[in-house]
Amino acid sequence: MGFFKKLFDSGDIDSFSPNAISDEYYSLTAEEALSENGSKMILLEPRAYSEAQQIVDYLKSRNTVVVNLKRVTPEQAKRIIDFLSGAIYAISGEIQKIGGGIFLCTPNNVSVQGKITDDTEGKGIHDNDDINVEW
Repeated sequence: MGFFKKLFDSGDIDSFSPNAISDEYYSLTAEEALSENGSKMILLEPRAYSEAQQIVDYLKSRNTVVVNLKRVTPEQAKRIIDFLSGAIYAISGEIQKIGGGIFLCTPNNVSVQGKITDDTEGKGIHDNDDINVEW
């Protein structure tokens, strides 16, 4: 067998397929994540770009993370979203904007149905930023 054939022929044709999802990036198996004590929803308000790695660590543990970027500068927010987007792509997860500066980040074991629209110029759309819920 030639050098290049050995180098590129692993025998696993589907290893580069976009549908071949690997769990090597997760710190939990799919079975552990689906157990009763598995998944959690984490709410985070990072105050610096350095906290982006913590968000990814939660995603690697197959937790859903809601990230509120209202406490960082616009430049830091962009860097955090860029970092999260790359990590979420690597683990085959999803990211969705759910409000002004608020993002829903999910690993591949969580299915999100529906979408929050950002259309504020429509009829019947109201700005309800003054609503405050205290428990």
